Amino acid sequence: MMTTENKICFQHGMRDGCPIALGYFAVAFTLGIAAKNAGLSAIQAFMASVLNNASAGEYAGFSLIAAGSTYLETAIMTLVVNARYLLMSCSLSQKLKPDTPLRHRMAIAYDVTDEIFGICVAQPGYLNPWYAYGAIVIAIPGWAFGTYFGVMMGNVLPTRVVSALSVGLYGMFLAIIIPPARKNKVIAGLVAAGFATSFLANRLSLFSGMSTGLKTIVLTVVLALLAAVLFPTDSVSKEEKKEEVS
Repeated sequence: MMTTENKICFQHGMRDGCPIALGYFAVAFTLGIAAKNAGLSAIQAFMASVLNNASAGEYAGFSLIAAGSTYLETAIMTLVVNARYLLMSCSLSQKLKPDTPLRHRMAIAYDVTDEIFGICVAQPGYLNPWYAYGAIVIAIPGWAFGTYFGVMMGNVLPTRVVSALSVGLYGMFLAIIIPPARKNKVIAGLVAAGFATSFLANRLSLFSGMSTGLKTIVLTVVLALLAAVLFPTDSVSKEEKKEEVS
């Protein structure tokens, strides 16, 4: 039911989703090029992005389509690459009120991306599902239309322009994690540790056989476990109070 509170949350979600949509539109251009190289039409690529809002997962899917892989191979690869969203969904479910209906949980799970997850978990207190809906209703069209126009125009644009567009998503993600990191030293340390361990995981031969999604899951679980043991919730809360007082 769209109550006044839900309407306000929905509007706030749309507001916060606007920069995400712009970033998605720019990044999806490169995804559209991959879709075109795989033989997909602009409409097919558009629908793929509407139903699967995941850059790595879609790119892997388009690559497998281009290689003539079977449906089973494509499904398994997509599941592995996108497995990190399982962790995000579990974490985000803890932000919802215990009595939140299943239909709301399922609707939010439809589009748990890195960026939408970031702005949702940053909300104080319990997450109102309508905030997530507001962000999703703006972000999905940005991603889908970006893919569409990537198929239509991607190969026409200079390579340097396409490469520059693909960097935009990383800048947007930094804009999501830096504000809470500046307010809390524990979060800042965890962010820095995440960057460092992710860099090492991509460099060390020990992890060379692991997919990007699996690496993300392992690092997330390990860092989250260490943070829970070393910095319980009470410690984080005290840190936040100190920052507020100062």
